[in-house]
Amino acid sequence: MKIAFFDTKPYDKEMFDKHNRCYGFEINYFETKLNVETALLTKGYEVVCVFVNDKVDSNTIDILYECGVKLIVLRCAGYNNVDIAYAKDKILIARVPEYSPYAVAEHAVALILGLNRKIYKAYQRVKKYNFTLNGLLGFDINGKTVGVIGTGKIGKVFIKIMKGFGANVLAYDVYPDNEYAEKMGYKYTTLEDIYVNSDIISLHCPLTNETEHMININTMNMMKNGVYIINTSRGKLINTKDLVDVLKTGKIGGLALDVYEEESDYFQNDMSNSYLRDEELSVLISMPNVLITSHQAFFTQEALNNIAHETLENIKLIFLNEKCKNIIEY
Repeated sequence: MKIAFFDTKPYDKEMFDKHNRCYGFEINYFETKLNVETALLTKGYEVVCVFVNDKVDSNTIDILYECGVKLIVLRCAGYNNVDIAYAKDKILIARVPEYSPYAVAEHAVALILGLNRKIYKAYQRVKKYNFTLNGLLGFDINGKTVGVIGTGKIGKVFIKIMKGFGANVLAYDVYPDNEYAEKMGYKYTTLEDIYVNSDIISLHCPLTNETEHMININTMNMMKNGVYIINTSRGKLINTKDLVDVLKTGKIGGLALDVYEEESDYFQNDMSNSYLRDEELSVLISMPNVLITSHQAFFTQEALNNIAHETLENIKLIFLNEKCKNIIEY
C-alpha cells in the first residue's frame, strides 16, 4: 500500500512513522500542498493523505483519478477543502472526526484568557522589569453571556468549560442537543439572539455554504460594543474585510483567531524572511486587541496520536473491505 502524504511537517512524519510500525504501509512525505499543480506527484499511489490547506477541487480530483488514486484520507475533521460531490463514484474519502475535542476547546479558552487578561502584554512588560498594571485591566468571565455557535463535540466541551467559569451560555446549532443542554444548564436560541446578547462569541461550526461569512458587517453591527469574537473553526466563517473595518471603529473589544480566511500561504509556515505579506492579516496582527495563533488549536500530543492512528486505521479498514465509519458520504 503506497500513500502520498502532502503538506508534511516534521511532527507529522514523526507521529505517522511511529504508528505505521503497526501497519507497514509505504508512506512518501511531500512538504508541498496538494493542488492541481502538484497532483501529478500521486502517480503510482493508491492513497493520498491531505490536511486543511490542501486544495482538492474537481480539477485536482480528475488528476488523482487518472493517476490511479482510490482513496483520499483527511487527517482532520473538516472537509470544506474537498469537492465531496465531484469525488462521488470516483474516489473514496475518509476523515478523522474525533481526534480531540478537548484540544480545540481548551485552546479557545486559552485565547479568551490570554486576550482578556493581557497575558502577552504583561509578560513582555515584566521581562523589561516593568511591574505596573496600567492597561492590563480585564473582566470576570463569571456571570458573562457566552454565545456558542456550533455544539458538536468541540462546542460541547467548550460549553462545559464555560459553565465551569460560571458563565451564562447561549447556543445555536442546526441540530440542537436539548438533552445535553438541560444537563449542562444552557439554552439554544437564534443566531440573532446570540449576536445581540453575548459578551463573548465563540465559533465551533463547520464551513458550509450557509455558514460562510456568517460573521459580517451586518451581524457585527448587531453585537454589543466591546464584544469578544473567538474563531478556532474555519477562517471563512468571518468576512475579513468587514472584520477589519469594524475593528477600526473600536466596537470589538477583543478578537482571537486560530484560523484566517486566506491562511493557506502563511499559517504553519515560517514567513519571517519572506516579502510575501497579506494586507488584511498584517492589519489584524498590528491591532492591540487582537490575538492570533497559527492554526495550532488541534496541536496536542493526544490529538496527534489519535489523528495518526485513526487515519491509518481508516486506510486499513477500507482496503480490507471492512466497515469504516469515517467514510464521507454525499
